[in-house]
Amino acid sequence: MQYKKIFAVLSVVAFCAETETAFALSSNDFSLFDSAQFISPGNASARAVQLVSDSTNPDGGIDFGIGSTPLTVADLTDLSTDYKFIAGSCGGGSPRFQINVQTTSGVKNIFVYMGPPPNYTGCAQNVWTNTGNLITPASLVDATQLGGAFYEPWSQVVADFGSDQVTGIQIVADGAFAFPTTGQTVNIDNTQINSTLYTYEIPTATSKDQCKNGGWQNLSDGNGHNFQNQGDCVSFVATGGKNQGAK
Repeated sequence: MQYKKIFAVLSVVAFCAETETAFALSSNDFSLFDSAQFISPGNASARAVQLVSDSTNPDGGIDFGIGSTPLTVADLTDLSTDYKFIAGSCGGGSPRFQINVQTTSGVKNIFVYMGPPPNYTGCAQNVWTNTGNLITPASLVDATQLGGAFYEPWSQVVADFGSDQVTGIQIVADGAFAFPTTGQTVNIDNTQINSTLYTYEIPTATSKDQCKNGGWQNLSDGNGHNFQNQGDCVSFVATGGKNQGAK
């Protein structure tokens, strides 16, 4: 899934609406693509996601499910995440959120970049940082693919394109070209989209039925340990958590 192929112009983005929406997403509805993988530990948690962009892995990212309820640009009110650079830094328009928007001429993107403004470069390594809400009314965005300005307040984007449908939201890292020696490696945790917090943790098993029909593969003991098989999962539930996962 080469998202980088459609990133024709890079700049800084952010977006926001003035009132909170009741729209809710599912915190377990996301998928990893290309180089993205789960790593442990996260930011004071058992798990996070690592995105790598280098000579071997051009890009990596997280694709968030937006569900079946229609979501418009104006529905977006909060966008933030924790990030920590392991190699390289922010730069070259990466890492970023991107918002896929359905327009009359096809799906176009709004880009939201992470790092210190106005250049969005110079992120420190080996320290967890939170972006804060990147979609306040005054946040600058690049809406050129939609026909907007290169840098304009999100409030203007909402005024111009607020009724357009959002078809997808991703976090993408593809900035290896900006760091040819080290590449770019960034860990992602605690991503906020509207009222939904994506912690990337594996749900804890709470019933034997959850363990059946392969369900054990998507559960943990709550301490970052997965189960080796259905029996391990059932045993964990039956013993009230005494028999923990093994891996």
